[in-house]
Amino acid sequence: MGYVTTDDGAEIFFKDWGDHDAQPIVFHHGWPLSSDDWDAQLLYFLNEGYRVIATDRRGHGRSSQIGTGHDMDHYASDVNAVVEHLDLRNAVHVGHSTGGGQVARYVAKYGEPQGRVAKAVLVAAVPPLMLQTDENPEGLPMSVFDGFRDALAANRAQFFEDVASGPFYGFNREGVEVQQRVIDNWWRQGMTGSALAHYAGIKAFSETDQTEDLKAISVPVLVLQGDDDQVVPYQAAALKQAELLSNATLKIYEGYPHGMLTTHADVINPDILAFIRS
Repeated sequence: MGYVTTDDGAEIFFKDWGDHDAQPIVFHHGWPLSSDDWDAQLLYFLNEGYRVIATDRRGHGRSSQIGTGHDMDHYASDVNAVVEHLDLRNAVHVGHSTGGGQVARYVAKYGEPQGRVAKAVLVAAVPPLMLQTDENPEGLPMSVFDGFRDALAANRAQFFEDVASGPFYGFNREGVEVQQRVIDNWWRQGMTGSALAHYAGIKAFSETDQTEDLKAISVPVLVLQGDDDQVVPYQAAALKQAELLSNATLKIYEGYPHGMLTTHADVINPDILAFIRS
């Protein structure tokens, strides 16, 4: 574990586990979480013989609560700073939700041009665009994101509890077993980060059009999403990602929620492993 300081002074926390001669897998977490959200994947892929790396996005987790740069360009630049510091090559980048947007921007702008990326995986990821527009009718209206901002500013702790105990993991669905410790862990990760980073991050994950990022990626990409994702509509995300990427493999899981990498790690992990090894 360690830190990298970016050109604009952000200190980015990272975990780096495993044999440094092994193929690296880099994990990119969702909003408003931290690298801890990948626990089930880090341990699984470490035990499969990979070198596993995960970062805390600026303003999130253990990274510094810097007041600027809460946008996809800085997110990707921060990842590049860590990748160059560790000199990662032939890497697989795996991103969930906002982390999927981070992966798309990093791979398109840095990873592929530098020849450092072998493959990528997008899990319930936000690209190409979450916001509803005339060109993107499947997206969510601005009122949804304004509601996020209002709830976060009014009572961040309660808002995070409501998200984790409801739509994020699908615990609001009839017949789904509520896992209180999963909710608690989500809340813990969120509250560790900066309210400013979380507030500004809503704009970053909802209004950033990443159509050109997806078009620029040529390495193989695995696109995964559940059809009961209540946070990111799969019609606006996974289906469009598969259309825009030149080398995509798409898999939609029936009934899986947004946070399926935690609730269904027993299925998701082997599917990602099979893709990496293919």
